[in-house]
Amino acid sequence: MSQKDDHFFNTFSVVIGGLVALAIVLIFLARSIGYPFEQARIEDDQKMIEVIDARTAPIGRVALEGQDNSGLEIKTGDSSASAALPIPANAQETFKAVCSACHAAGVAGAPKAGDHAAWAARIAQGKDVLYSHAINGFKGNNGMMPAKGGRSDLPDELVKQTVDYLVGMAK
Repeated sequence: MSQKDDHFFNTFSVVIGGLVALAIVLIFLARSIGYPFEQARIEDDQKMIEVIDARTAPIGRVALEGQDNSGLEIKTGDSSASAALPIPANAQETFKAVCSACHAAGVAGAPKAGDHAAWAARIAQGKDVLYSHAINGFKGNNGMMPAKGGRSDLPDELVKQTVDYLVGMAK
């Protein structure tokens, strides 16, 4: 090998070694700069998991005799759901508290309150059908209606009065 080849090989090796060293330094620099952001993302993910777990946790558990029921709160009388959400006094209050969540904006295919065209076909089916759909729930091609608007603690008579109130708004 000639002296020029040795010089080229040595120079080339130094340049490659320098580039590898620079790449390693840049990798460590990027990791050190990005570490706080990665930790913040991990903490945000943990917080999000906690929020999701809290929102999707069961409302209650059934206490069974002969099993470990530690951590269960025994309640007598009113259930915690009815204590937390009082039953509205009349149809107008029921509409405001429960039904307006969907019927004010037309969520999930719900006909908007007061929309004559949207209610006409439903009213034509008769009040018994409307009562049944409101009390028992309904799933159609354009959307769905949860039973009692999602408030299973509402009495059937109050649901019927609220249906009459909604029908009255559409006429």
